[in-house]
Amino acid sequence: MIARFSVAMLVLVGSARADVLLSDNEIAQTLAFGPWPPQATPDPSNRVSGDTKAIALGRALFDDPVLSVDGAMSCATCHDPQTAFASRQTRAMGREILARNTPALFNLRGLRWYGWGGDSDSLWAASLLPLISDVEMGHSAESLKNAVRESAHAPDYQTVFGDLLNQSPQTVLVNIAKVLAAYQETLATPRTSFDDFRDALERGDLEDAGQFPQAAQRGLQLFLGQGNCSFCHTGPSFSNNEFHDAGVPYFLSDTEVDPGRFDGLKALLTSPYTLAGDWSDDPERRGKWVSQNVRQSHADFGTFRTPSLRGVAATAPYMHDGSIADLDGVVRHYNDINLERMHADGEAILRPLELDEQQISDLVSFLETLGAIKPFK
Repeated sequence: MIARFSVAMLVLVGSARADVLLSDNEIAQTLAFGPWPPQATPDPSNRVSGDTKAIALGRALFDDPVLSVDGAMSCATCHDPQTAFASRQTRAMGREILARNTPALFNLRGLRWYGWGGDSDSLWAASLLPLISDVEMGHSAESLKNAVRESAHAPDYQTVFGDLLNQSPQTVLVNIAKVLAAYQETLATPRTSFDDFRDALERGDLEDAGQFPQAAQRGLQLFLGQGNCSFCHTGPSFSNNEFHDAGVPYFLSDTEVDPGRFDGLKALLTSPYTLAGDWSDDPERRGKWVSQNVRQSHADFGTFRTPSLRGVAATAPYMHDGSIADLDGVVRHYNDINLERMHADGEAILRPLELDEQQISDLVSFLETLGAIKPFK
């Protein structure tokens, strides 16, 4: 009886292992994509990070067109909560059509760089720039202070920051950016079926892990191996948050280009709103080395920040210019990538993947397990 029970258990264990297609090495690589969610820690450069009243004010302002100089748009106009805080438009529409696609606003806490070109080294600085951009919200510091002072948000602003009237326009501008950042820090993608799979592997529960779809497992193997996707899409957020040439044209027209990271560094190095500057609330100026030591290089021209793949199924269209409509198109882009469009730096990383139709389908199946975000209310 005992012998038969032991044999039965071995059969069950063998069957469960057979349902997990990954090798031991692939399992070890998969564990690096978690755990999820990560532990939330306040931003030391933003004194209202994690403050519930600041978060509430930031959310209210995010939805209010008072933040645009003519009252024509709010942050949510482009970063629509109904579409994963992104936009279905190919390129963002501010006061004119912008050069880039609207990025989703999930999982932004604690990154090193922000924006497609890395114009900012903090979330509050990244939230500030659109407020004073002529082609986005169009405010000056002075007009923003007046708009907030005359709005229904003035009492809540005073609760968080004190008397608005006695503060300089620059102080009000930075404070508004910091409550917007405090709100955005709360926007995180939920756990997905991939996270359940990953955690089952970590605890050695092959039976639970075997419930993860076989097509998605094959796609994950391609993601780790032949596709080399994990070179850039690393860690729990599936992004190294650095800048790469993905073989997407950066010409906006016959006479205009988007320099990407090259211009982002120029903006960062001349900005007063960095972790090294006086507007940071961190007395230790942690992170200041980033803006103090980075330099422009020709290799940065036409490179863009690697986006997180968390919730990627909900954030179409894709790439910095919104030029690819769906995930199938993204995989096919890399499958047939045109090396002539790339810098020498990019060519060392990317090669045509040469996947067949089944492999393309499997890789898309895996990406879809990273989550389709439900609309926020």
